[in-house]
Amino acid sequence: MKNTKGGIKGKRQRYADKNKQKSQGRTQNGKPYSKQSDRNRQNPKSAALRAEKTAQKKAKKMRAPSANTNLSQNSQYIQWFPGHMTRTKRQIQSDLKLVDAVAEIIDARLPLSSRNPDLPSLLGDKPRIVLMNKCDLADPKATKQWIEYFRKQGLKAIELDCKSGRGMNNFVTVIREVLSDKIEKWEARGMKNHSLRVMIVGIPNVGKSSFINRISKTTKAKVEDRPGVTRGNQWFTIDKNIELLDTPGVLWPRFDDQLVGERLAFTGAVKDQIMDTEQLSLRLLEYLQKNPNPDFINRFELDGDKITDMPPHELLEVIAKKRGMLVSGGEADCERAAVMVLDEFRAAKLGRITLELPKKE
Repeated sequence: MKNTKGGIKGKRQRYADKNKQKSQGRTQNGKPYSKQSDRNRQNPKSAALRAEKTAQKKAKKMRAPSANTNLSQNSQYIQWFPGHMTRTKRQIQSDLKLVDAVAEIIDARLPLSSRNPDLPSLLGDKPRIVLMNKCDLADPKATKQWIEYFRKQGLKAIELDCKSGRGMNNFVTVIREVLSDKIEKWEARGMKNHSLRVMIVGIPNVGKSSFINRISKTTKAKVEDRPGVTRGNQWFTIDKNIELLDTPGVLWPRFDDQLVGERLAFTGAVKDQIMDTEQLSLRLLEYLQKNPNPDFINRFELDGDKITDMPPHELLEVIAKKRGMLVSGGEADCERAAVMVLDEFRAAKLGRITLELPKKE
């Protein structure tokens, strides 16, 4: 019996020692070996795609809306804060000492939602101006209201259209006006024609690079109609001894009001790849039903009296059929129609629409 027990114990010990040696030996480059890491080494592109899909799944996770958020069944909870945006915030803080003022570019269609609420604390007492870009896509009357709103907040605001160049000539004048005290101090010291340095900030896809290219008359700043293109800081010199520092667009870690995230998604400030496009389009149609305009109704040849109480999904089907977007069996291709509705809204083909107005005091 004793020898038998000893034999069993010896087998167990040998099995444990064997596994220990096996786990210690299965390392590569000092790191534990695994089948997953082996697949990553064999196909690094696939590994990168898997990592991106994992990040997108995390970004799509829903969270409870705030008590003040009024969302319908067509809503989706939106979160998107890529890692490079954390680095951007740190870089902005680091570069503030290099500039004399900050120009914040916002989307004229959503002047409040397109302002990063973290910026005031990030920028401190640095002089600022607001550039309301894409004013050609926004309601002109609403834009005037927002300029007056910012004036009451103690901020200079300019309406811009970077594509046509409208309002660009006012930029230099306003910068010199905002920095007039500093310019006087320099001139009193005999420092005439001292260069003014201005940092350009804003959320993704508001037109920072388009603004810089237009005002500096170059095409060095990379421009694409999607968020997250500019990844590094760049300096540009323009006339009148003014230098501009471009920065990547930066969002904030979470949207406390999901309506803010939704409006940003309408305009393309949040990547479409992480969105349910059809659901987003239904929410936009809900807004257009509550705030109809002739351009939207005429564009899709709709009956303005009937669409008010129509469920958004039925309205999307009507729009799909009017555009001939059908699948087998004559059913409406709502997926294609949803993409089309968002694209035409972003191009102002549904009218010059401002999604939010200043609160009346």
